[in-house]
Amino acid sequence: MKKWRWKLKSFLEKKKVLAASFLMGLLINGNGFAQDGVAGINEANQKVRSYFDAGTELMYAVGAILGLIGAVKVYQKWNAGDPDTGKVAAAWFGSCVFLVVVATVIKSFFGV
Repeated sequence: MKKWRWKLKSFLEKKKVLAASFLMGLLINGNGFAQDGVAGINEANQKVRSYFDAGTELMYAVGAILGLIGAVKVYQKWNAGDPDTGKVAAAWFGSCVFLVVVATVIKSFFGV
């Protein structure tokens, strides 16, 4: 029984040494790959700004599609004689205006 415990203890000690040496190797090699943080932030800034115009046009396109869907829904409710046609029209129109205003405000706010 004691021999079994000794083998287990020896095995665990070897694993601890192996894990510690692996972590030290990662720490030592990790420092060699460190880069300037400011350069990375500037590069990310430029990439986001390059995608911004495409994102704004995508928001305008989604607003146009929502406007068409909303117009069809409001027309169907109006022909059916539903009393809440005004609420539905206001909701769909409001969502389209919101998308356009958000895209424009973000564009002017960030100076893109």
